[in-house]
Amino acid sequence: MEFFGEAVNALSILVIALGAGLGVWGGVNLLEGYGGDNPSAKSQGMKQLVAGGGIIFLGVQVVPLLANLFS
Repeated sequence: MEFFGEAVNALSILVIALGAGLGVWGGVNLLEGYGGDNPSAKSQGMKQLVAGGGIIFLGVQVVPLLANLFS
């Protein structure tokens, strides 16, 4: 069972990193939209930023619950 716990921790870190990357990408798009006065880039950036936050939430809260589900 030690292996499964480590695998869940690794999955959690991977999901958090994916969410952080999406959030950074969204922040860049958002700032690019403000810099170029481009409403579609602002909208896309905000969507990516919020989605990145949601994925980080999944990595922090939901993925560790898998360890309790299977143990």
